[in-house]
Amino acid sequence: MIRETFPVGMLACNCTILGDAASGEAIVIDGGDDVDAIASRLAAHGLRPRYLVHTHAHFDHIGALGPLRRRCGGAGLLHHADRPLYANLAQQFRMLGLPGTLQPVALDGDLTDGDELRAGALRLRAIHTPGHTPGSTSFVFEEDDATTLFTGDTLFRGAVGRWDLGGTSLEDIVASIRSRLLVYPDATRVICGHGPDTTIGTERAGNPFLLA
Repeated sequence: MIRETFPVGMLACNCTILGDAASGEAIVIDGGDDVDAIASRLAAHGLRPRYLVHTHAHFDHIGALGPLRRRCGGAGLLHHADRPLYANLAQQFRMLGLPGTLQPVALDGDLTDGDELRAGALRLRAIHTPGHTPGSTSFVFEEDDATTLFTGDTLFRGAVGRWDLGGTSLEDIVASIRSRLLVYPDATRVICGHGPDTTIGTERAGNPFLLA
């Protein structure tokens, strides 16, 4: 299996390419910007996307869906509860005082809790983890004895995501983390939406938002 995570865009969103070398199929998680970089890395691995999935509908995680799909292919998927937020991409820019604008494009389908996405032999499962946004979705990838969680802006190293940018509440974020993410073993690797990786064990033991 091929796995590569790298920051994209002005807010350095962590984008991940998961690929099955045998079939040449891939899943791109949070392709929010820097289409050239994503396309170049896919080409270098000899991969073509089957799915373009997004942890939530903030512009830095989904803003490049249209041009990335046109250039590389793949079905664009988002949890249905974030469709209203996605419809307001331009407003998101204005709220943060950023230059330029973005317009949403048609999605190819909805993500639902428990969905299993397949690309060759690769399997990626969706976990609904609302709070940062109503439709925030984490993904679990299991390979041999190793488990990796892609948590978007729900769980960070030593922190949790904001809830004042189209989210619901801190209580919802913490409840999602405790009930949906902390059920995984301590050794589970966590790829966050921004910044460094962590593990479930590290966050269970020391994240101040989870110790109350």
